[in-house]
Amino acid sequence: MKESEIQAQIRDYLRWNGWFVVKIHQSLGSYRGIADLYALRGGQHVWIEVKTDRGVQSEYQKKFQRDIEKHGGTYILARSVADVEHLAGEKQLQLDRR
Repeated sequence: MKESEIQAQIRDYLRWNGWFVVKIHQSLGSYRGIADLYALRGGQHVWIEVKTDRGVQSEYQKKFQRDIEKHGGTYILARSVADVEHLAGEKQLQLDRR
């Protein structure tokens, strides 16, 4: 499975469970090594770096992880939805009732 497919599965799973999830794109001026996904729910912030089974973090990604954790943040290296399932807790699906 491609990394982009794993990212989409994780994004969709977390959104289904009430998380606000943003895909981060590395671009000129970005913090080098920034995680692929940023998720927020109920004041809890999580940075998620997605890799395939054989994927390895770059040195910049490892530094980003250290910086996040040094400041008390949550960083997850995820290879599948199983690595973020603990974030689901009680399902908080919000339906638009307009």
